[in-house]
Amino acid sequence: MTYDAVLFDNDGVLVTLVEYEVLREAARETFASLGVEPDPAHVDEMALGVTPEVLSTVCSAYELDPDEFWSVRDRTASLAQQAEVRAGRKALYGDFDAVRALDPPLGIVSSNQQETIDFLLNHFGIGDLFETAYGREPTVESLRRKKPEAHYLERALTDLGAERALFVGDSDVDVLAAANAGIDSAFVRRDHRADHSLKAEPTYEIDGLADLLEIDGVSAAPAAGEERA
Repeated sequence: MTYDAVLFDNDGVLVTLVEYEVLREAARETFASLGVEPDPAHVDEMALGVTPEVLSTVCSAYELDPDEFWSVRDRTASLAQQAEVRAGRKALYGDFDAVRALDPPLGIVSSNQQETIDFLLNHFGIGDLFETAYGREPTVESLRRKKPEAHYLERALTDLGAERALFVGDSDVDVLAAANAGIDSAFVRRDHRADHSLKAEPTYEIDGLADLLEIDGVSAAPAAGEERA
């Protein structure tokens, strides 16, 4: 029994999280760029974990077009995160090198923007490690397709031709998305999840990326000079 692909969530798994205030400020800037002085509660609602329904309700309060608002918001949030990366405040986790030791084809499936994922892969020079990488398009429809929906996971699995894959994440929605895609999950209990009580049951729970090679079915890449079996 061997996994034929390993997929990763991005934020909180491969790279560190940004401070919530960075995302909140991006939401506030979005309102301002569209000529709106928003209710602070609406800024919070547009900062993180946005659903199409909440987006529609908030935009209706200011007679804003949800599609236009969301396109601006996603672009603003992505640029804010890119600035955090350049400043060294959003970085690869210290155990990232464990990813290089994995043999199966690798992919990324994130609910962050595709623009952000592409930037991170390029900035850190790790794009060659992943055969596929999905973030969200800057559209309202992407909010309906993001995890826990299996849409982007299924696209990645198709890209890799994988039938038995493992999805590594740090949230309930990651575990649920894996279940919805019919694959196994590994929950990484990073420091920001130390006291988190899971509402969904992962296949495995690990402390960090180095623990992946302790999972039956996750094969290690051959050492230099060795041939693949």
